Amino acid sequence: MRKFICGIDEAGRGPLAGPVTAAAVILNDEFLIKELDDSKKLSPKKRSKIEQQIKEKSLAYGVANATHSEIDELNILNATLLAMQRAFNNMCIMLEKKGFCKSDVSVIVDGTFCPKIDVECCAEPKADGKYQPVMAASILAKEARDRQMCEFDKIYPEYEYARHKGYPTAAHRAICKEKGPSPIQRMTFSY
Repeated sequence: MRKFICGIDEAGRGPLAGPVTAAAVILNDEFLIKELDDSKKLSPKKRSKIEQQIKEKSLAYGVANATHSEIDELNILNATLLAMQRAFNNMCIMLEKKGFCKSDVSVIVDGTFCPKIDVECCAEPKADGKYQPVMAASILAKEARDRQMCEFDKIYPEYEYARHKGYPTAAHRAICKEKGPSPIQRMTFSY
């Protein structure tokens, strides 16, 4: 029986606003991208290019969020694990459409905790710099979240989300102190 390795990673644990986004990716055997790396080590232009290649060439992938409200309700760790569980379930839908079973999957998560999924799963800190499926998940999660924050920027332009993506920069903190929390603010995070 063939085992597929699924990588799971997240983007957006540290921001003061917006969702936490997770991705789950299974790369196929022919997947070769030399530039594949942890999303934090890639330029936005390179990440965007590689994201398209991952989507075109992977065996299966899924992306999902936990909202700012879920983060406030559950805490950031549990919301992150929920987003990972949702991303894995979305990936399984694509995998099963291709005739494979999720029971054929083992998961590597970047971090120290595994989401509630019913397959073999291990968590490893810094996995996004060691394993290609986790690197790919890192890129998909980061790109998806950045796009969402740019969409929020169109709705709430005064918060400049396209510029800082909700991260706690000095400019973002100053805007929040001046204008108060935005509708997508994580109220359990101090600004």
